[in-house]
Amino acid sequence: MTNQEIRKMTNEEILSKIKECKEELFNLRFSKAQGSLEKPSRIRELRKLVARMKTILRERELAEK
Repeated sequence: MTNQEIRKMTNEEILSKIKECKEELFNLRFSKAQGSLEKPSRIRELRKLVARMKTILRERELAEK
């Protein structure tokens, strides 16, 4: 997901997407602990995606003030 796609989303959509990503991250970390993780790079991708979405939310918050 690119920054442009995230910016087109509403705040509520972004928050729900963050929640989904965090749940997936939890499951991936659990799989990693068990040793059955197929794509370890996915953890890094999700962490960065969550950070980008939080950054955009923060930018919107500051723009309102």
